[in-house]
Amino acid sequence: MKIDEINFRDPFILPVKSEGKYYLFGTTGITTWEGKPDGLDVYSSDDLVNWEGPFPAFRPNKDFWADQNYWAPEVHEWNGKYFMFASFKSEDRRRCTQILVSDKPEGPYVPHGSEHFTPKEWECLDGTFYVDKKGVPWMIFCHEWVQIEIGKMCAVKLSEDLTEPVSDPIDLFRATDAPWVRPVKEDHYFVTDGPFLYRAKNNELLMMWSSFGDKGYAIGLARSESGDVKGPWNHDDQPIFGKDGGHGMLFETFAGELKLVIHAPNDTPNERPMFFSVSEDNGTLSIK
Repeated sequence: MKIDEINFRDPFILPVKSEGKYYLFGTTGITTWEGKPDGLDVYSSDDLVNWEGPFPAFRPNKDFWADQNYWAPEVHEWNGKYFMFASFKSEDRRRCTQILVSDKPEGPYVPHGSEHFTPKEWECLDGTFYVDKKGVPWMIFCHEWVQIEIGKMCAVKLSEDLTEPVSDPIDLFRATDAPWVRPVKEDHYFVTDGPFLYRAKNNELLMMWSSFGDKGYAIGLARSESGDVKGPWNHDDQPIFGKDGGHGMLFETFAGELKLVIHAPNDTPNERPMFFSVSEDNGTLSIK
């Protein structure tokens, strides 16, 4: 199938060079907001044009605690295994990020360690993985606007085996710190979504993240003044992608080209993964 046949939100690409394959993970569009999801799926491709799937990457057993909002899975290789960071929720438990593990990039993935890697009393989502200059693993995640009105970007340090958080969360910034962000509704609800960290060629640490701007769902860039996860974080004045698309991540093709993948439009059930080539010049990213 072609990419425009795949109804995914929050797309994430894992290139596996040893296999010559790209793996595409994402939120299944049809069960994003309503209904009980079957699990999380994956597609594979060797050229980013022709895709096979869906294949089951994660299927919950009868004891798995969450039965709704299986959102934003992303997969990272760490110490010879593949770790999936994904958001889950149930009627009686708040949305959180949990980590799953597999020996293979396509899965099957099973729960790994703690059920909550974000505070149990918080509504959270979109955990992503970052390893600092000292080799310490972190998770960056969003404390949701649905609970606190102005969404926050937060970080927590993880154990070496990624089984549990080993620090209290720290606040990195609020949605309203970025000049391009507009309220999602009324005049005091502001979204933080989809963080993804990228070390630029000039060694600058960038964070791509999503909120709402003048033309709808959008992607902005934040820059760490210290060069590490704790920041402080400064924001570009304008989004890198500004019109009705977001939750992006960057990856390098097997040919060495930098690519951005997002979902657009931000409208269920019409959202699809979309790819863009990206140029990088002294820490400035531009969509070609």
